[in-house]
Amino acid sequence: MVEFALHPRLAADTIFVEDWPLSRVLLMNDARYVWLVLVPRRADIIELHDLASADRRLLMEEIARAGAGLKTLGGAAKINTGALGNIVPQLHIHVVARSPGDPAWPGPVWGHSPAEPYVPSALAERLSRLRGCL
Repeated sequence: MVEFALHPRLAADTIFVEDWPLSRVLLMNDARYVWLVLVPRRADIIELHDLASADRRLLMEEIARAGAGLKTLGGAAKINTGALGNIVPQLHIHVVARSPGDPAWPGPVWGHSPAEPYVPSALAERLSRLRGCL
């Protein structure tokens, strides 16, 4: 049986937050946004329909959990959710807290501009707050 492995691009661009029943929860390393990435911990999954029916239902619940958690952090006018996969084929779901005044508002965050990585102190605070509300 093939084991779950995180795509190298996701591993390079994100920071581990925690594992949920299905998904590995990651934080995009861009301090301008509160941007989570959920990756189902199943091998060789590219599309939503590649997941078993029970896993699809669980993924939807985890997406809702992530969005609600980001809302509780405060400040988000809208939670954007998307699964693109044009560069990274491994199924992963972006859940991004958006607000007027963020650098890409009202357009998409994808490809807007180069990421601004977290400094260690801000990363530690962000991770602590995320783990407390997720």
